[in-house]
Amino acid sequence: MNAIQELAARLRQARRVLVLTGAGISAESGIATFRDAQGGLWARFRPEELATPEAFRRDPALVWRWYAWRREQVAQAQPNAAHYAVAELARRVPTALVTQNVDDLHQRAGSIDAICLHGSITRTLCSLTRRDIDADWLAANPGEPPRSPHHADGLARPGVVWFGENLPPDALDLASEAARACDVVLAVGTSAMVYPAAGLPSIAQQHGAWFAEINPQATPLTPQADLVIAAPAGIALPAALTAWKES
Repeated sequence: MNAIQELAARLRQARRVLVLTGAGISAESGIATFRDAQGGLWARFRPEELATPEAFRRDPALVWRWYAWRREQVAQAQPNAAHYAVAELARRVPTALVTQNVDDLHQRAGSIDAICLHGSITRTLCSLTRRDIDADWLAANPGEPPRSPHHADGLARPGVVWFGENLPPDALDLASEAARACDVVLAVGTSAMVYPAAGLPSIAQQHGAWFAEINPQATPLTPQADLVIAAPAGIALPAALTAWKES
């Protein structure tokens, strides 16, 4: 039995699956990973210097324009075979999807109830109240960034989790619960460098789950995985679903 067949057999026998995805799965759709070199006007900035509350307080216009550029990249991208495979997996077996990505590619591929640990780049929030700001307000109130409708001193800000900010408690609770409840956990395209997301496979294993990593590059999680598939997710996941059908 090769690795793809073993993965297919484990998924077919699973009662509950947890899929943890990171930037690598969206990179296959052409979205640069967060720490990749930036292009054009942004080449002289490090993302870590722009994705912080301090950066927004220091220069909100700069941060707003950078996220506008990133939103354009996301809007032009399309879900790839791995995104569609995750959605298909959930139709076959109860699956919790936990993603570190802030794009909406999983949702556009048909995944429902994705747990977005780091927020969403498609959302806009009040910088002070953290309440959502809708598209109509943004369209009627241009600015870099616009003022918030929810607080006189607030500004519109991207609905993502910045360095130095806490993850949404509800999302983290749901992710941890899914890790404890699953019997198969997949880490797909994640560098396993950012916690607490990177700790979810360990939680799952502590509760008896079988763990497979799908990533072309080795990560800190590789030594603890029960199965490692060193291939792009867009190849490995569809192949596993095909093997499931053929077995």
